[in-house]
Amino acid sequence: CFILQHQVTDKTFETKLRWGVPLTAEHLSYLADDHYKRPVIIYDYPKAVKPFYVRLNDDGKTVAAFDMVVPKMGTVITGSQSEERLDMLSARMKEFDLSRDQYEWYQDLRKHGTVKHSGFRLGFDLMVLLMTGLTDVRDVVPFPRTHGKANN
Repeated sequence: CFILQHQVTDKTFETKLRWGVPLTAEHLSYLADDHYKRPVIIYDYPKAVKPFYVRLNDDGKTVAAFDMVVPKMGTVITGSQSEERLDMLSARMKEFDLSRDQYEWYQDLRKHGTVKHSGFRLGFDLMVLLMTGLTDVRDVVPFPRTHGKANN
């Protein structure tokens, strides 16, 4: 992220930011909490930090994936577009040194036709936390944290 590498001079991060290294929770929270002070969407991640099945962008360096980071909460939504091009999927599997035999079923899904599709994950507990204004995620989890301690 350009901002973290070139514009942040007042903070030292535990994990040094380099291309192809995943952003940590520390990096993400700095962007949302301190720099922008509002929700941030980070997109077009380096291809090395996302799974082989995420669609490769035209630049050949990044993939079609995103995270939505909310101040004081972290990543609430994350998503990506799946690779529908069989040749690109095979090349990415080779890059990751994945066994062709082990993922033959996955390639067959693409070989016999597919449409462009995407998916996302919504952190339900974090969304409830955001909506209620509570400060601790443990207060919105609908299940007891320890077995047999529901009455305590």
